[in-house]
This record gives sequence, structure tokens and C-alpha cells, in this order.
Amino acid sequence: MRKHPEIEVVSRDRGGDYASAAALGAPQAVQCADRFHVLKNLREGLEGLLARHLAAKRKKKTQETLDEHAPGWRATRSLRRSPRLERLQQARREERLALYQHVMVLRKQGMSQAAIAERVGIGHSTVSTWLAAGTFPERKPREQACRLDPYLPYIFERWESGCHNIACLFRELVERGYKGSYASVYGPLVHLLPQGRKYGPTADVVSPAPLRARQATFLFLRRPEGLSAEEQETLLQLCQTHPEVDRTYDLVQQFAQMLRTRTGERLDAWLAEVSESQIPEFQSFAEAD
Repeated sequence: MRKHPEIEVVSRDRGGDYASAAALGAPQAVQCADRFHVLKNLREGLEGLLARHLAAKRKKKTQETLDEHAPGWRATRSLRRSPRLERLQQARREERLALYQHVMVLRKQGMSQAAIAERVGIGHSTVSTWLAAGTFPERKPREQACRLDPYLPYIFERWESGCHNIACLFRELVERGYKGSYASVYGPLVHLLPQGRKYGPTADVVSPAPLRARQATFLFLRRPEGLSAEEQETLLQLCQTHPEVDRTYDLVQQFAQMLRTRTGERLDAWLAEVSESQIPEFQSFAEAD
């Protein structure tokens, strides 16, 4: 390179060794990334952006699934009481009802709340609460705690990310500290998770796997006319995920077109659009390349 002082531009990747060698061999030249590595750098930034939005979408869907299914499951479990427990709860209710009726009789006789509490043998605050209620205060049945509940967000997140094998989910839960049996996971999840899939240890996934950020990246970079009808539909759904994703697709297509046609005169206008968009991944790419 030293023997060619006419060199004005050195095209390279962002490796430090190449930068140092070019600076030593042709210090008069402007260094820039070649088209392959520029597109590669754009793809990496784009993948980070899409991963961020797809993760947010999965998290939102996971929470919606939790909100939809978990309360109903807990309500179902709260009704499952043994006959012995039901008899015990009924006996306790009758005992409280007798105390309540005794309090009401004494109050009608003109006794003060403090005197009633001392006579009946209950707290003054309980007497006050019962008198203010005006009717016998039934106790709401307490929800039965389930050791699987703390793991539900993780289960739904893994399910939405494509893991539809309950045996595999069970192994992961054990690794995360779950102490229950496989049956304690399998039974509830069969009713709780979306239907229409097989659940055994060798289960096949019936529904298509969720789109990954790398797959979405290639959809964004390809020429629109080269996409199949199914890919176009997937791309449309991606762009509808968030306005930032839709804007990103336009910016990516503009930049890819500039690279293909070598029309760099539009670069300044493109950089202005990137700055206006305030998309962090694109601004980092523009500053680096």
C-alpha cells in the first residue's frame, strides 16, 4: 500500500488490525467499511431491535394468558375441599354465628360494647365490627396456596417462546427449585395451557414456533418482491407490533436499496431520518458506520 500513494479509499471491516495496517500503509486514504460488513453491522443492530420488541410482545402475551387463566384455576382449586375440612369449617361458622347472636341479644338489653366483649369472651374490636355490620359477617373462603403459582409466569413465558413439552418444563422447574411431583405439574397445566397440542414426553408441536429475531431480521433485509405470501403476512404482523418497528422497516429498506444501487448521495437524508426516529439501535449503527 505504501507503494501506491494514489490510494484514496480503503474499504475494510471494523477489525482493529485492518484499521492499523491501513493507517500505516495509506495514511492519506479515507477508511470505510465495505458493503458486506456495513450490511452485516446493520443486521446485528436490527436483530437487537427486533429481539427487544418481540420479547416485549411475548411478555405482554404471557401476562394476558396469566390474567385469563390463573384466576379461574385458583377459583377452581379453592372449591376442592375434603369432607373433613368442610365439616370443620361448618362447625366453626356455627360457633361464630352463636357468638354473634349472643352479642346482638346483649346489645338489645342495653349493654355497652366493653361489657359485651367481657361477657362473651371476644375482643372489643370484634364486637364493634359485628355491631357496625348489621348482619352476620360471613368469612370469605381463603384461596388454597399452590406451590406451582410462583412458577406460572416462567411457564407461560417458556410456552409462548415455543417449549410445548410439559416433561421438559417440569425438568426446568425442578432446576429452578420446584419441589412438587411431575403429576402436580402435568395435571394443572393440561387444563391451564392452550389446548390443541400433545403433552407427552415426546410431544410434537402442532402450532408453528414463535418467530425469532434472527428470522425476522432476514425478512426485513430481503427485497419485498422476493417474499412469499406467507412471509409478507408475517412481515405485516411484525410491522404492526409497534410504530418503531414499522419505521425501522422503512429505514432498513431505504438503506439496503442504497447499498444495492450504490446511490450514496441519499445517505445524508437517510441519516437525518435516523436522527429524527430516535431509534437507539439505528443511531448506534449510524455513528459506528
